[in-house]
Amino acid sequence: MKMHKLLLLAVACTWAMGAAAQWQWIDKDGRKVFSDRPPPQDTPEKNILKQPGGGVPRSAPAPVAAAPVEGTPAATTTAAASATKPAASAPGTGKDKALEEKKAQAEAAEAAKKKADEEKLAKAKADNCTRARQAKAAFDSGRPITQSNAQGERIFLDEAGRAAESKRLDGIIATDCKR
Repeated sequence: MKMHKLLLLAVACTWAMGAAAQWQWIDKDGRKVFSDRPPPQDTPEKNILKQPGGGVPRSAPAPVAAAPVEGTPAATTTAAASATKPAASAPGTGKDKALEEKKAQAEAAEAAKKKADEEKLAKAKADNCTRARQAKAAFDSGRPITQSNAQGERIFLDEAGRAAESKRLDGIIATDCKR
């Protein structure tokens, strides 16, 4: 029974080692990236925070293969392969087109939401303006105005109450009826 527990512990420790095989770096946009694949070659050494094996970030650049001489068969096949291969990112930017499209869609959705919120606010202001103008017309007519107090009783507004309410309505009209 003790051997089973020991074997189970060894398997659990070995299984957890897969999580240690992670790369960590800061991308061009300043975001921290975690991946099981190495960062792009254009990522500076100072931006690589962690690499698999617990070692420090790579100190030597990856070996570069010698460029084939023009006219040789290797040069023509390399050129043909690079011409037929679809570009995953714009040259020199290092960004993925799909990511750029998603970013553009998110920005468009955010702009549409902002526009809808602005339209909703404009409609609410127009509604408030209409109601305030109607109430102001009722106050200016000179008819007695009643309101409910805190106990729910109807009371008639005296001249001071009418003046205060008229001033409040003027403020609403001034803020909400701007064009």
